[in-house]
Amino acid sequence: MSHFQRVKNIVSGIFMILFAVMILTMPKYSYPLIAAVVSVLMFVYGFRLLFYYFRMARHMVGGKSILCQAVIALDLALFTTTIAFMGEVVIIIYLLVIYAFTGFVDILRAHESLRMKASNWKVKLVTGRISVLVAVSLIGVGVVKGDLQIIIYGYCISLVYSAIVKIATAFKRTAIVYIQ
Repeated sequence: MSHFQRVKNIVSGIFMILFAVMILTMPKYSYPLIAAVVSVLMFVYGFRLLFYYFRMARHMVGGKSILCQAVIALDLALFTTTIAFMGEVVIIIYLLVIYAFTGFVDILRAHESLRMKASNWKVKLVTGRISVLVAVSLIGVGVVKGDLQIIIYGYCISLVYSAIVKIATAFKRTAIVYIQ
């Protein structure tokens, strides 16, 4: 990981913590704000992948998968934009499903890292399992109790946890592979 990537991870982790604090201070008005931020970030990610495809990936093996990822990211961004105008329950459940999905992807990446004998598979596995368990438990508690404030607080806690993990991985030393 380069120095720029480390700084980028630290800054994004700090912004995630600040965003969680902002959501905690005004939880009633945070639903459309959360959906708007997620939608903008997905648009940026989708357009970045699309730009990468047209600049380089179309000449690479597997470049069409980058194009497919860009189209899916842009579709999800459009869907998130339309969800911003729906009720609070729909927004929160959608965000928690996305959070659970990213945790599931972390679990799959951990198993892939384990098969390739990588050393960081334990952190990915624990982070993925915690993400999935928190998302499922928050959806369960929110639906059973019917209280959205619990879901907002849980979402903020999970956001802070993700930010701390991101900052911690920025400070972790990366292994350098020497080819002889």
